[in-house]
Amino acid sequence: MHNSIGKQHDFKLFKNSRVFIHPTIKAQTDTGYQGIKKQHANSELPKKRSKKNPLTKEDKIQNRKISSHRVLIENIIRELKIFKILAEKYRNRRRRFNLRMNIIAGIYNLSLK
Repeated sequence: MHNSIGKQHDFKLFKNSRVFIHPTIKAQTDTGYQGIKKQHANSELPKKRSKKNPLTKEDKIQNRKISSHRVLIENIIRELKIFKILAEKYRNRRRRFNLRMNIIAGIYNLSLK
């Protein structure tokens, strides 16, 4: 965990964490993670449009496909934030964080049945 004051962008937190993602795992990110290919070659992110380079029809189809996969994950993250452990500053012992996260994930998985 990284102690910091103030808000930081998710991608900056990811870079500073030095988390290793196995090369065979495909990372699907949003457009805020521009440059993740340098960190993880097997990454998939939507194309951004600009004034000079508007998106083609194929780009829009691909972006929609990526978004349809990501929305499922975003909904799970929203459900986990209900427990406030992901939504607010964690104030308990760090060594118990993984245990608490696993319990919360187990409760969420149990609610899926």
